[in-house]
Amino acid sequence: MSAPPDSESALWQKRFWQLLAAVFVVRIGVMLLFVNGADLAGDEAYYWDWGRRPDWCYYSKPPMIGWMMGVIGWMTGNAEWGIRFAALLLGSATLVIIHRIALVLFDARTAFLTAVLVLLTIANAGLNLLLTIDAPLLLCWTLGLLLFWFAVQKPACNIRWLALALVIGIGTLSKQMMLAFPALMLVFAAVSREDRGLLRNMRMWAAIVIGMAFIIPVLKWNQEHAWITLEHTKHHFDGETRSFGKWISRTLENVGLQALIYTPVTFVALVAAMLAAIKWRKQLTRPVLFLLVASAPALACFAVLSLRQRINPNWPAAFFVPAFVLAAAWMRGLLPSKANPGWQRWSLRVGGALVVIVHLALVVVFATDLKSIKKLASIRGWREAGIEAQKFLDQVPRKDQTFVMALGHRYHAAQMAFYMPSHPRLYRWEPSDSVQSQYEIWPGPEECIGSDALILDPSVEGTLLQNPVFTAAFEKLERIGEIRVPLGQEKREFSVYLGRNLKSWKAVKPQ
Repeated sequence: MSAPPDSESALWQKRFWQLLAAVFVVRIGVMLLFVNGADLAGDEAYYWDWGRRPDWCYYSKPPMIGWMMGVIGWMTGNAEWGIRFAALLLGSATLVIIHRIALVLFDARTAFLTAVLVLLTIANAGLNLLLTIDAPLLLCWTLGLLLFWFAVQKPACNIRWLALALVIGIGTLSKQMMLAFPALMLVFAAVSREDRGLLRNMRMWAAIVIGMAFIIPVLKWNQEHAWITLEHTKHHFDGETRSFGKWISRTLENVGLQALIYTPVTFVALVAAMLAAIKWRKQLTRPVLFLLVASAPALACFAVLSLRQRINPNWPAAFFVPAFVLAAAWMRGLLPSKANPGWQRWSLRVGGALVVIVHLALVVVFATDLKSIKKLASIRGWREAGIEAQKFLDQVPRKDQTFVMALGHRYHAAQMAFYMPSHPRLYRWEPSDSVQSQYEIWPGPEECIGSDALILDPSVEGTLLQNPVFTAAFEKLERIGEIRVPLGQEKREFSVYLGRNLKSWKAVKPQ
């Protein structure tokens, strides 16, 4: 005798929460292992440094990631585990909302399948391990989808539209991609016959206006800084002429990366589900049409864009969220075109195998000497280098009147700022005299005239002593040592200089 519908729904929801709890415990273990064996990624350290100086915008991104890093640092004493744990919390919350979307649109079994399909992807593993701007964006995006659907069901409810407006606003402060969300709302209202009245609903328009109004302080900040964020974003869309062979290679690379992070069979299933929905578009229910509108048009635009240039795998991530729910519904036979049972079976098998391999690889690598392999050099050795740099800072003649400067990539300044035990403010020298990072937007060494400088140069040849910028800026410049952290086949190296009595420094100005 089959279980009553309510009983079956409760069973599948219980299974989801049990699965989430088990996965959360496993990922805490992986997180602790990762913290013990690897340092912060460059972007994580960079955003953490943003968090020490809250602002309405930063060089390349809206302010939310900086604000979050500031709160995390304050709550955990700038502990590395705090950043990792925040990523895990945000990723878990996003999965809960995705499950809720599928539950509201369809049923508990489809919601459970959706959650499992998402869990069994490399993309989800990365989202729960590294704290980047995609974590708050995806949380806001998924919550926005859910709240929009709730508002659609009760279009006269002011509270639902206000909640949606706030989520759109917070998402807009997280990443520029959230600005596309209102367009999604309008397209759905236009194509859904039952919902075209939304186009005359002032509550929806008010939600859009209020949500997008959150971008005003970001725009004001950019106006005061020569629209530097816009200039940086434009570089992502600079196409370049390539031969036919290189064009094919790049296009296949874009597709291959998406297939890898969403697992090959599941990725094909996502595309197949969207194509099936498009084919039977005249027979779609409102929930299916909603998911199709929220995924297929944007993903099609990214597919076309990939023919022109390289696409970062995280760019279309928000639009894959509704695609996963759509694919689960397709596999469950809830679309006019029913999927072959093999799609669900092989998506789970291949996804499960890849995720297990990835997690086992993390355990093996970071629990053994394999963590010294060359590919991991960028996220290792910073803790030791920071401790060594702190020793040099502690020994300078005028510690209270000595600032720290890092040369080279912006990650050098960010990592040293995080891993030096005193967490000093780091300055960075940009040889091009143009703004290339947040460090050039903040005041530079020109505010430290008369002070000494501890200079960390990733070049170990000692060429800084011949650099006219530094020899003219300081009363005296001397090399006082070097930092060498062995990393298996690689080394983390810095030449250490002491510049005495900074006489002058040319400030970098946005063009």
